[in-house]
Amino acid sequence: MLPESATFALTLLTYGAILLLLIYYVLTLADLESDYLNAQECCARLNFWVIPKFGSHAILCMLLLLGGHWIMFLLNIPVVVWLGYEIHKQPRDSLGVYDPVDIHSRGLLKVHLRNCMICLGFYFIMFFIALYCLITALLKGDPIKRHEEGLIVTDF
Repeated sequence: MLPESATFALTLLTYGAILLLLIYYVLTLADLESDYLNAQECCARLNFWVIPKFGSHAILCMLLLLGGHWIMFLLNIPVVVWLGYEIHKQPRDSLGVYDPVDIHSRGLLKVHLRNCMICLGFYFIMFFIALYCLITALLKGDPIKRHEEGLIVTDF
C-alpha cells in the first residue's frame, strides 16, 4: 500500500491528465462544429482516447480503494460506471463512442460537447479536492517540529 501523500500525488496527476484530455476533446469538437475538421478525422482522434480515459479512471478508483479513501472512491465510482456504460452501449458496427455518421445526422455533436463540459466541471472539482487532500496529507503531524524548545528542524 502506498503512503497517503503518494496516493494523492498520483490522484492529482491522473486528474490533471484527464483534464488536459477533456480540454483536447472540447477543442476537437469545437473544430468539428466550426468545420475546421471533418467528422471522420475528429471521431478517429477522439475514439483513440476513450479507452485510455476509462482505464486511467478505473486505475484511479482502484488506487483510492486500496488506499482506504472511501469518500473519494465513492465520488469516482459513478464516473467509471458511466464511462463503462458509454463504451458498452455502442453497437457492434459502430466505430466507437464518437461515430462520424451519427455525429451530424442525429445531432450528437451538442450532446458530446455538453457531456464534455459536465465532465470538465466534475474533474476540476475533484482536482482541487485531491489537491487539498494532498496538502493535508503532507502537513499531517508537525513537520517543522515546533514543539521542541528552540529547535526548528525543516528536513523531512
